[in-house]
Amino acid sequence: MDRAKILRWLQSETTAPARNLKRQIIRFRQHSDYKHFLEIWSKAKAPAALKKRIRHLPLIRGFVIPQGDWPQRAIFGNRIWVEDDVPVTVDSSVTKSALVENGIPWGVQKIKAPLAWSMTTGHRVKIGVIDTGVDFGHPDLKQSLGRGINLLNRSILPHDDNGHGTHIAGTIAAANQLHGMIGVAPRSMVYPVKAFDHNGSAYVSDIVLGIDWCVSNGMNIINMSFGMKTRSKSLLAAVNNAYNAGVIIIASSGNDGKRKTVDYPARYPQTIAVGATTRLRRIAPFSNRGSYIDIYAPGEKILSAWLKSKYNEMSGTSMATSHVSGAVALLLAYRPGLSPGDIKAILKKAMVPLRGTKVPKLVGELDIMRMLQSIER
Repeated sequence: MDRAKILRWLQSETTAPARNLKRQIIRFRQHSDYKHFLEIWSKAKAPAALKKRIRHLPLIRGFVIPQGDWPQRAIFGNRIWVEDDVPVTVDSSVTKSALVENGIPWGVQKIKAPLAWSMTTGHRVKIGVIDTGVDFGHPDLKQSLGRGINLLNRSILPHDDNGHGTHIAGTIAAANQLHGMIGVAPRSMVYPVKAFDHNGSAYVSDIVLGIDWCVSNGMNIINMSFGMKTRSKSLLAAVNNAYNAGVIIIASSGNDGKRKTVDYPARYPQTIAVGATTRLRRIAPFSNRGSYIDIYAPGEKILSAWLKSKYNEMSGTSMATSHVSGAVALLLAYRPGLSPGDIKAILKKAMVPLRGTKVPKLVGELDIMRMLQSIER
């Protein structure tokens, strides 16, 4: 790499007017090249405006750069991999305002979480929820939240301006026994990682930074209730690094009703891919399905926490994913030290067959009591 050429490029980006250009992710093939560029970048003393446009992705030895006038190959030669920094969305769901009824939503009951609470409540298990943030003022979540991080504005807390992230956090860890709802693992801790804006949109690079934060801050589980149709090698590299660090990644399969495919990152074998079921233990019509699914969980008309201390009913594989994250938190508190591979094997061994004549017999629905009992055998 030509040091002078890199410095000229950085200087050109510093003086260039703000442009609404596409972004690209570059990853270095060799660790030595990455360290060399990082040294140049650090010593260049780039202003804050440039730091926003050229962002460091340490987990994957990469950077986000504007797709500007300088061709990347002219600067880096064949020493890098390049891909577009494409948009990602939270799994869209129909929402409906609702009131708390008996405190334990039907999905939490269905997977038999209450029967497990005498043995495990998820105590001290840390779950990173990469999503739209969380309502820190919600009475059902006050005891269940860590500070987390706001990747869109690091100077403020990851407040939720969409609602999706608060709903996910409620199913996992809500703990208001007297007046509100109870989630699957009421003594686990959710750390909101705000990567998605008020529209529920993010970029692959935001997700990579979120995974990086979760690994660096000792999360046991990462909940990924979002998806994309295209394969990203940068996202796969981040998922791989988290998996190798012992972090369990649980991802939603998508809401397109497809029978032979699922969204990324759920499609990666290093994740636990979750499909959605109805109250009747049938696959929900909207849920993606097929051989990539590892387990199903309740995902239709799920009541959980919402913005302004309210509650909402939502449907989607996002909701199913949060049930599985809570269940894995119960399992990890009960039996610490299980690897991501161990967890997936236990979930598959303990699942309950689904209803329906055309449903494959090799996949089933989450059952927490069977899951806990299976590790005693």
